[in-house]
Amino acid sequence: MRNRFEEQLERLNVELIRMGALCEDAISQAAKTLETPTDELRRIVYETEREIDRKERDIESLCMRLLLQQQPVASDLRLISSALKMISDMERIGDQASDIAEMTVHIRQSGVSSRLHIAEMARATVKMVTDSVDSFVRRDLDLAHAVEQYDDVVDALFNRVKSEIISLIAEKPEEGETCIDLLMVAKYFERIGDHAVNISEWVEFSATGQHV
Repeated sequence: MRNRFEEQLERLNVELIRMGALCEDAISQAAKTLETPTDELRRIVYETEREIDRKERDIESLCMRLLLQQQPVASDLRLISSALKMISDMERIGDQASDIAEMTVHIRQSGVSSRLHIAEMARATVKMVTDSVDSFVRRDLDLAHAVEQYDDVVDALFNRVKSEIISLIAEKPEEGETCIDLLMVAKYFERIGDHAVNISEWVEFSATGQHV
């Protein structure tokens, strides 16, 4: 019975890795729509977001089977409940990547975005999501804590983008609407970083029983 349980836990790890990889793809694809805001690129982001939703349902079903059929002990219960919380955050990451892609419909190809640090924010949030999921699979608390600390980098980039946008509006008032849309995009990236922090905190809970 325990062997079967261990096999299912391993499958849970694999599925979480796949869902995390989809989140990474969605963030990267959404960032590309800023550079080339085409319908085809947006369609790819939307499809990735739908695949993330499907993966969330699959993992949720797996967790329910583990809870109902295997009678897990306390440490296993923490792990499974943490996974359920994590997939909720990853699903939100997919939603926000989709929101970013949708925002690009309203952003004119004015070249404004190339003067901002939004692409750097995208790369930073991909790193946070990757590391947060890895920390769960590897049960690596040091990596989880590093994700929490790295959130300061994303927050600093967001503040930098805000300052850049304020300067751009003063320099080019006619680009004001585009700048506001880009600020919303930066905010979505900042929120994705927050979700990665949430994931790392659930990693800590699964290992220690304490949630920050």
